[in-house]
Amino acid sequence: MTTHHLPATPKTVRFGIFDASIPPSLTIQSGDTVVVETVSGGAPEMPESGFVIPPALAAIHHANLPQLGPHLITGPIAIAGALPGDTLEVRIEKIEIAADWGWCGIFPLLGTLPAEYLEKDISYIPVDRAANTAKLPWGPSLELSPFFGVMGVAPAPVYGALSSKEPRSHGGNLDNRELTAGSTLFLPVFVPGANFSAGDGHGIQGDGEVCVNALEICLNGMFTFILHQTTDPATAPLLYPRAETPTHYISMGMHEDLDQAVQIALREMINFICSRTHLTPIEAYKTCSLAVDFHVTQTVNGEKGVHGMLKKGWLF
Repeated sequence: MTTHHLPATPKTVRFGIFDASIPPSLTIQSGDTVVVETVSGGAPEMPESGFVIPPALAAIHHANLPQLGPHLITGPIAIAGALPGDTLEVRIEKIEIAADWGWCGIFPLLGTLPAEYLEKDISYIPVDRAANTAKLPWGPSLELSPFFGVMGVAPAPVYGALSSKEPRSHGGNLDNRELTAGSTLFLPVFVPGANFSAGDGHGIQGDGEVCVNALEICLNGMFTFILHQTTDPATAPLLYPRAETPTHYISMGMHEDLDQAVQIALREMINFICSRTHLTPIEAYKTCSLAVDFHVTQTVNGEKGVHGMLKKGWLF
């Protein structure tokens, strides 16, 4: 097994674009590990003074990359032998804060209350990496819990170029704060190689991400990639991303209607339980009502997110 390094440069970073036609920046073998550098924020969101903009981020701004969505994402990483219908297991081994500050903003007509806060307002927030805290300008310090808001594979070619804003079946802007170091993300594969990308570093975020931003920050991540090939024709391919933390199994649903997102996350959890036990769908449905917590992941990305959490050890 080999460990690779993928830096954030104008050649390896895209500005808010998932597209099956984008060639990989790196090709690896299943079982390999990649240290991925990511940066955060467009030039308009940068502070004018008082904070050091990382050289990699400044170089990417200077390159004036084509933009579709709001996130700077590093990749793609191709896994040799991956084919449509397979599942890509992404083990999040380690996450490191890569800057001494982050930012959080309000933007007109965005967020959960889009018509109530109509003035752009960006706060620049100092980060103490040694203490693992962020000091808010309005008072309290918060303990950091970093994760990547965007992790995903290339979408099906029929979709063409997709914005990074909306989470979909390929993953993307999941904004799931449970996906910290030690967790694992499972993604359906839609193109040869899978073509994984990550970005949108978050230092801390509450469920909902209600103002449209978390603590946006540069992160470095260490990922190990395991390919699960679909060799049994009777095995149904994964339809939506799933995840696993040290304590929980997680299903996910995304839809512009929050009720529909809940239903998708529920169906995914029922399917997961049935695949791992001898329970019938009716029994699994009842189990979800008794033992699964459904959380609103985010409400601000057009396609809203819901995730269901099943505590490990309750069923298997």
